[in-house]
Amino acid sequence: MSGRIFLFGDDIDTDQLAPGQYMRGGIEAIATHCLEAIRPEFAQTVRPGDIVVAGRNFGAGSSREQAAEALRHLQVVGVVALSFAGIFYRNAVNLGLPILIAPSIDDVADGDTATLDPEGGVLRLTTKGTDVALEPMPENLRAIINNGGLVPHLKKRIAAEHKGTAE
Repeated sequence: MSGRIFLFGDDIDTDQLAPGQYMRGGIEAIATHCLEAIRPEFAQTVRPGDIVVAGRNFGAGSSREQAAEALRHLQVVGVVALSFAGIFYRNAVNLGLPILIAPSIDDVADGDTATLDPEGGVLRLTTKGTDVALEPMPENLRAIINNGGLVPHLKKRIAAEHKGTAE
């Protein structure tokens, strides 16, 4: 599936991703206001398969997992950034949102059409016919993402272990 690139700068924080004033409204309300402080049209124009690309320190700030959940709710296929805040990174993995580190995003432009291959560690810029190599995710984290997040991953693992003892 290909989508559009939504390009952001450095220091995108969790308050921008999941504005605190909408927390009582649940994930629907939070997602509706995702990134509106810096790009008011984002939540209304993002489509399934689109990719967020950003600079350094993406997801800085509070530990609210709704920041990653809002992007997942909007069906963003993944986030590529130069670096991530540690808590946001782990929250994204736990929620099954592919999150990859790029050594450079110099060739990426807002609105480019692209595909994200988390397994291969590649952001394919189909608009330009070029690839951006991404840092490979550790296999254990890829397994969590491939299973749809930490809870489904653990359920699958426990079921497999239980099946093994029942035989």
